Amino acid sequence: MNEPSTSVPFGERVRFYREAAGMSRPVFGELCGKSGAWAKSIETGAIGMPGIRMLLRMAELLNVNLGDLTGLQRISETNYTKMRHEKASEIARLLAGYPLVTGDSEPVPAAELAANVAQAWQVWHGSTRQRDAIAVVLPRLLEDARIAAKLHEGLDRRSALASLAQVYHLAQLYLAFQPMPEMIYLTGDRAMQAAQDADSPKAVASAAWYLNHVFRDAGEQAETRIELAHQACRLLSPERDENDRSLYGLLHLAIALSYARTGRQGDAERHLDEADRAAESLTSHHPWLLFGRGMVDAYSVTIYNDLAHAYEATRQVNRLDLHRAVPSLTRNSFHLTEAARAYHLRKEPIAAMTLLRQAYEMSPDTSRYNLFTRSTVLQMMTGPVPAVRDDARTLARKLRLPEAA
Repeated sequence: MNEPSTSVPFGERVRFYREAAGMSRPVFGELCGKSGAWAKSIETGAIGMPGIRMLLRMAELLNVNLGDLTGLQRISETNYTKMRHEKASEIARLLAGYPLVTGDSEPVPAAELAANVAQAWQVWHGSTRQRDAIAVVLPRLLEDARIAAKLHEGLDRRSALASLAQVYHLAQLYLAFQPMPEMIYLTGDRAMQAAQDADSPKAVASAAWYLNHVFRDAGEQAETRIELAHQACRLLSPERDENDRSLYGLLHLAIALSYARTGRQGDAERHLDEADRAAESLTSHHPWLLFGRGMVDAYSVTIYNDLAHAYEATRQVNRLDLHRAVPSLTRNSFHLTEAARAYHLRKEPIAAMTLLRQAYEMSPDTSRYNLFTRSTVLQMMTGPVPAVRDDARTLARKLRLPEAA
């Protein structure tokens, strides 16, 4: 059996070496700590190249060196490229510090702090270049929230701690898809600590949603993150409070996404239905998490993508208006990208490229930091479909991919 050439895509290389090793997809997926559905998604290109730790594990299992598995690609400069925002190091340094707060400091009133945080969420969801915009306000917001959480007392302190948890959520979103995993873990952990110190079930539920993202994106702690979401659900009163009902639905959506990532379709669909029922009963979106009908419908595409059910994923795409799924440019750009992933899974590159262009137009920032977008555009630049090559090269230049320079 001839070795695959360096031009063979990563997923096909994995399949070649898996079959050469005499290993079935379910067995390979299980040995990787995943599932057969995950292995299929890797091999078909529905999931891009994973992180370096998983790559090393795969190479070890298949008894092949990393260069052969990846096609001698420069991992840090092609599929696996993660951009770093120009302010990322500065913000990471602020997050990692432990500033000493003295009694001489004057805390921002708790209500004013909460209003400032709410405004920051509007900036995040309303900007086409979210990281540029939030990097301007995040350092001061972090300082104010830390001081307020330390110096206020009673109900004001609890309010300030809940605001501090939200500031950490914003920091996590800012850092997402950048090569700083330790800082992303840090923001998730500190947000949960602040939420627990606030003694606020709503803050804890929000932190559980964002911690689920941290571990799901890293491909780690599936059962633990699912149990965390269940525990947070039990703190809420969805039958009495609409915000609690939003958070309850959001956590069931997190559980559905985790089950989909591990290939458990029945469990994923059961919790997606629970999220759907919660969304159906709401009169409006959650003020900053934006949970509602549109969010559930849009994430259904992601769920079927992760389950590698291309037909059902595109069926979900075709019944939605993904340009207006939720009142957030970055969210809608992400969901358009997920729609592109569904068509990519069905091997329809023209449709996928059209959606990737739309996602970029809606939010250049979201597209530039999306690993699926970056890896897929690189593949399409030299792929077998001439009709998309020029569009891929144009988009690659906009995404600032090194190969397009």
